[in-house]
Amino acid sequence: MSEREQALRAAAENADQGHIFQFWERLSAEQRSGFLDVCAGIDFELVSQLAADLQTKADAGSAAGPEASTAPEPPELFPLERSGEAQTSATQARELGEQLLRAGRLGYVLVAGGQASRLGYDGPKGNFPVGPVSARTLFEVHARRLLAAARKYGSKTPWYVMTSRANDGTTREIFERNDFFGMDSSDVFFFTQDMLPALDESGKILMAALDLPFMAPNGHGGSLAALRSSGALDDMRERGIEEISYFQVDNPLVRPADELFIGLHSQRRAEMSSKAVEKVDPGEKVGVIGRMQGRMGIIEYSDLAPELRDSRDASGKLRFRAGNIAVHLLRRDFVESLTQDRLELPWHRAAKVMQVIDESGQPAQRAGTKFETFVFDALGFCNESVTLEVDRALEFSPVKNAQGSDSPATARADLCKLWSSWAMKAGMELPAADSDGVVPIEIDPLLAESEQEFVALGALQPKLHPTGHLYE
Repeated sequence: MSEREQALRAAAENADQGHIFQFWERLSAEQRSGFLDVCAGIDFELVSQLAADLQTKADAGSAAGPEASTAPEPPELFPLERSGEAQTSATQARELGEQLLRAGRLGYVLVAGGQASRLGYDGPKGNFPVGPVSARTLFEVHARRLLAAARKYGSKTPWYVMTSRANDGTTREIFERNDFFGMDSSDVFFFTQDMLPALDESGKILMAALDLPFMAPNGHGGSLAALRSSGALDDMRERGIEEISYFQVDNPLVRPADELFIGLHSQRRAEMSSKAVEKVDPGEKVGVIGRMQGRMGIIEYSDLAPELRDSRDASGKLRFRAGNIAVHLLRRDFVESLTQDRLELPWHRAAKVMQVIDESGQPAQRAGTKFETFVFDALGFCNESVTLEVDRALEFSPVKNAQGSDSPATARADLCKLWSSWAMKAGMELPAADSDGVVPIEIDPLLAESEQEFVALGALQPKLHPTGHLYE
């Protein structure tokens, strides 16, 4: 028995998980090597903790502390509709944000571990085409926004792309094949989301195959731990990066280099801040930003009592209207502190029936539990946080579903509606609307990222495509 095998067997046994080696004698030399590689990536101490917590029927590592009787409270919003005083504050914050961007103090983390199978596309979701005229992919749209910021402020925009084991190789190939979408390859850092074993009802690791524990992604909160384990945080420190702009791959309208957001966050010396959009109605199924037991966090729509969900302020707006859109700023040193020993976020459970193998090695279905962390739970560790209310039409139109809401069709319509309004303001001639009533116009983020920037460019001639007008 090799020293490596001996050490991993001992770690598994100490965590009461020695059964995962039960098929060892049936494995080939190559399978054994791969199995040990997987075991080496398992935090058996954490698995032991999760197994114990599973028996208590409570989420592990809860950051909320003892139960309290205090009702949830809405956050202090920096509102979309601003008074004269708020406008002055916004102007000052933008100036500070611009200074930080010029100084190269921002790093950009893209969460892109998902596949686009729900969209009927075989490949990473980031490679799904969303440009309504150009058919540019999500990856390219985000890259062009970062390139626009780099050009505008004369600084680098280091891009940290989180993949998964399922799409890491393919994602790297896509970037290489597209010459990193115009970015310097030395400024693109790939890192992979960590995995955790799924456990059965008695807290034992389930087996997906003779040589493979059933492994599942550890949730988007795992991006913070992966930043440390991959060396990305070290890279940021060496580059002088102080703030991390966090966003998800499926939103083509996201603005990762937002001067106002960056400035407000820095002014407050906030550890983590969030963007929010106004809920369209009380029943919209979206988590809202708020305070629970005095701590910032996300309140699931199902956890709000009806009287709170429907309550309104003096202006008639919903009190709990700050819909979470998964766009955050985090201080680098805050992430370092959260991940210094082990990721200090609560673990949430997802119980499912899983396709596994049984004790004899035969295919079987078993009730099991996957464990994941949510990045927004880091808000509960903040002393200071900013919640910036933004216009949904300008900043949020995710591509999640094949049809219906939050689909490619709704994203295309939202993008075209926005850009056609810019073109109208600039006095440009519009193409005819298509059968869905969508005016097919696309404006490259490298050309302009706001109506003001686009109008300032003066008379422009679009490139005429069969699919519409493209300004680039």
